Amino acid sequence: MGEGKEKILIVDDQFGIRILLNEVLQKEGYRTFQAANGVQALDITEKHSPDLVLLDMKIPGMDGIEILKRMRKIDPDIRVIIMTAYGELDMIQEARDLGALTHFAKPFDIDDIRSAVRNYLPLKK
Repeated sequence: MGEGKEKILIVDDQFGIRILLNEVLQKEGYRTFQAANGVQALDITEKHSPDLVLLDMKIPGMDGIEILKRMRKIDPDIRVIIMTAYGELDMIQEARDLGALTHFAKPFDIDDIRSAVRNYLPLKK
């Protein structure tokens, strides 16, 4: 199995965004997991202990803040980059208070995300 590769969990209810991020990050050499909602995201976090999570804040059902809080209970050191639509400043601040590393506003530049992931999760040689 692809052990030894850094694992990234992509959490977004938009299929197209998950596929795009998945493709780009796999090409970079990461092992990726995808979740369309909070329940899936927490299940993957428990089973696979991702090294980094790309987390959309606006997800139907359990929102990004709630997912982030629950992920922190599973793994207090989990690294999370949040993605938000339009200026959700209160959510961004709350996510930062919960330890999010940085945030990207949608629509984001894929190269910016790629750089941030490399920055926060350098690939082991």
